[in-house]
Amino acid sequence: MSTPGVVRRTLLDDLAASMLALIADRKLAAGDQFESVRSLADRFKVAVPTVRETLRRLEATGAVELRHGSGVYVGPHIGRLVLANPLAPTPSADRLVELLQARALIEPPVAALAAQVRGAEALDRMATDLAAAAELIAVGDHARLAEVNMDFHRNLAQASGNATLAEVVESVTVVNVREQLEILHIHGDRQTDLVEHQAILAAVRAGDVALAERLTREHLGGVLAVINERVQHP
Repeated sequence: MSTPGVVRRTLLDDLAASMLALIADRKLAAGDQFESVRSLADRFKVAVPTVRETLRRLEATGAVELRHGSGVYVGPHIGRLVLANPLAPTPSADRLVELLQARALIEPPVAALAAQVRGAEALDRMATDLAAAAELIAVGDHARLAEVNMDFHRNLAQASGNATLAEVVESVTVVNVREQLEILHIHGDRQTDLVEHQAILAAVRAGDVALAERLTREHLGGVLAVINERVQHP
């Protein structure tokens, strides 16, 4: 009989943890080749299909990459502390509101830190994002615009110099592309978004901590207000 409140670990859970420990012990980095499926099966005394299923789970988090005909490689997210759910369901209206509420709480203080640290490379990427956004608005490429807008917010977090905060922001942007596209569709005011993003970048570049935080809060709060209105009165 299972004990209430206790989550039972499975063979796949334990095997995944052992593989990650092996990668860490060998100090492998993103792009390095890992052991073959057969070698891992022999090492951990499990069947080949069990290894493949475990690797597919790790691949879904970005911890490993399976390259057909080449082998198993360490993935780009191997060092992440915050991992998003790659199997998130299709967003509901309530989900959109919750997502924006979370971002409205998280991102303004991150913008304030970005104005203190002002990571140069991230600021340059933000400027590139804004130039791309202006072009996409002009040609009406709204799907790509949603991705570029999220790139802007991720680069804003990276400008803070705090890798963990950047991962948190990324976890509610890069893996929520469907939500972001739906928000853009509902909100609709793409030019206002661009102008507000430009003001945020200017405040961060100027090192104006209070203004960067306030503009980011007002930006996300404005989007949230529109989404709430549309959800309540479709």
